[in-house]
Amino acid sequence: MVEIIESVPNISEGRNKEVIEICVDQIRQTAGCTLLQYTSDPSHNRTVITYIGSPMACEEASVRLAKKAVELIDLTKHEGEHPRMGCADVMPFIPIKEVTMETCVELSRTVAQRIALEAGLPVFLYENSATAPHRQNLADVRRGQFEGMAEKVLDPQWIPDFGGQRIHPTGGVAAVGARPPLIAYNINLSTSNLEIANRIAKIIRQAGGGLGNVKAIGIMLRERNIAQVSINMTDYTKTPLYRVTELVKVEAARYGASVIGTELVGLCPMDALVDSAAYYLQIEEFDRKVQVIENHLL
Repeated sequence: MVEIIESVPNISEGRNKEVIEICVDQIRQTAGCTLLQYTSDPSHNRTVITYIGSPMACEEASVRLAKKAVELIDLTKHEGEHPRMGCADVMPFIPIKEVTMETCVELSRTVAQRIALEAGLPVFLYENSATAPHRQNLADVRRGQFEGMAEKVLDPQWIPDFGGQRIHPTGGVAAVGARPPLIAYNINLSTSNLEIANRIAKIIRQAGGGLGNVKAIGIMLRERNIAQVSINMTDYTKTPLYRVTELVKVEAARYGASVIGTELVGLCPMDALVDSAAYYLQIEEFDRKVQVIENHLL
């Protein structure tokens, strides 16, 4: 029986290739881990790393990554479009094979404690690992970002779970937790007006009364001079990719804009793409178990 966990840590560096490679090397060089992909975005100034491994290997790789991020990334000099509160901003663990969510929760607590002790980086537990309901949502935990976090942790409601009532002076704080698979899906608009992206994000996200299982913010891609709706799809089986895409198209048209492209950050379950292909191709009586070759091979 092989236990496989996926981890998708985000570090707050998307421009300095040398720093990015050194951080990614912490995964490459950990026995029992397989690096699947890493994606850097200069506008977001963020790198998303995706890897799989055994629980023990994921623990070691995550601690090594956090220690290297604290060493190399200085948030007092960091700027970017994506919200961030730490050099190793977020570290989720996702059960993939022969592993329960409870195992991932336990792993997250062990990793969080080690990061606080060995990297000096205070940690909030979030999502399924959260120690209180108001700490489950990453956006709520990260609100205030690095610049406001030193004051935020003085509030008894927001003392980090590990590391004390403080932040690391250059590394901030981290969020570590267990969660189901998530799809990071971005939609680019034919406008440089960030306010349009912000309005669309507010309409489509669950917190604004929009689609369930959708988190969204507006972001400016300055190197392309276009606005983007940056989306986290927390359960594609309940809210498919095509549904959020079509809603963004409708809302963008209200402002004389259109969708000019989309982007997947990191990996995506095959079924999520098959759902969208079946929808847009209008395939009648489609049976994915029978008609998708890869399902037979897997």
